Amino acid sequence: MAASSKQRWAALAGGVTVLALALTGCSGGSNTANGDEKTITWLVDNAENTVAAAEKVAEEFTAANPGIKVEVETRPQGGDGDNIVKTRLSTGDMADVFNYNTGSLLQQINPEQNLQPITNEPYLSNITESFKPVVTSGSEVYGVPFSTGMAGAVLYNKKVYEKLGLSVPKTWDEFMDNSRKIKNAGIAPIIQSYQTTWTSQLFVLGDFANVVTEDPNFPADYTANKAKFATNAAAVKGFEHLEEAGKAGLFNEDFASTTYQQAQDMLINGEGAQYPILSFALNNIKVTYPDKLNDLGLFPLPGDDASKNKLTVWMPGGTYIPKSSKNMEEAKKLQAFIASKAGCDAQTAAVGAAGPYLVKDCELPSDVPDAVKDMLPYFEDEAKNSPALEFLSPVKGPALEQITVEVGSGIRSAKDGAALYDEDVKKQAKQLNLPGWN
Repeated sequence: MAASSKQRWAALAGGVTVLALALTGCSGGSNTANGDEKTITWLVDNAENTVAAAEKVAEEFTAANPGIKVEVETRPQGGDGDNIVKTRLSTGDMADVFNYNTGSLLQQINPEQNLQPITNEPYLSNITESFKPVVTSGSEVYGVPFSTGMAGAVLYNKKVYEKLGLSVPKTWDEFMDNSRKIKNAGIAPIIQSYQTTWTSQLFVLGDFANVVTEDPNFPADYTANKAKFATNAAAVKGFEHLEEAGKAGLFNEDFASTTYQQAQDMLINGEGAQYPILSFALNNIKVTYPDKLNDLGLFPLPGDDASKNKLTVWMPGGTYIPKSSKNMEEAKKLQAFIASKAGCDAQTAAVGAAGPYLVKDCELPSDVPDAVKDMLPYFEDEAKNSPALEFLSPVKGPALEQITVEVGSGIRSAKDGAALYDEDVKKQAKQLNLPGWN
């Protein structure tokens, strides 16, 4: 049976209230009139690729489990979607299964109180060990990975590079030299898309592998309030690089009004050459420009030492079960299917693969995009990558994307931006009662 999508929660994003949620009465699944068949619900964000992958997984799951139908519900992305997740959990009105963040952001929904632990479920053995810490709170594991691992890196137009005789840069100086040559050729060297504010963060977030290479203790010291971005020589460089590139005039002229989608259009059409971004952009590009996907390559945001060139990697989001589900057995079956080769294959069939799966026995197809092939050596050798800071520390502030817009636009200096972000993280650190912050 094909899965169906429900848009009703997206319509509530502008003003969800507890009363309105209670009146909808649409949490969890239900028995249907068709014998013993059950319907369970699965809440995902409304990104095109997320919905397509979830619906394909739901379809294949029902084919393998004919007595269970899965209805895919959608919610907005970003802060509005976060608020819906938190509200539905607090009112006991959450879907039977839902997708949400991993790493530090998972703690914002109080896993111990709201989520069903799966530490002893047999299907957890299908999950790679590297993923489990990012869905763990206390001593319990709560989620399985949905989608693939990804990188915070630079997508680049290989045709532009070939035309100009450029090589993939291994240091920041080489990256800047390439960018100046690209600018001289009349092409936007570095694409920025500040109309979609979250994309402004990649110079900082994607540089973290370089930070931890220079200062391996930074995550622990940062969590303990012993290290700061503004005063740590390695950590401040991401802000400094953003400021340097902006001041050098290496961004597209309309960077302030360019959207995430427009940035992808520029990159694929050769109007811009390099786009620091999360690699999940490849899934969207596959949909919009399938014939040009392999015109793109990928390289890590470079640091100072070519011999220490590493990739900053992001774990995929997780799929969780709320304690409020009235269909716990069926929800766990869906979770187990997602954490299986069949679940990976369904996702790949729907949207392709923008990186490696964190499920054992899941193989990437031979025709994965060249940019994905570029990142695989870094994933396969742990010495060549580092998880992003959000997977190593719970300390994270909400205002980074506004701060990096200001730094990249020349409104605020790198030093001031880093110092402001150090202030921004204090509230969450104190809310989490982390030692050294109160």
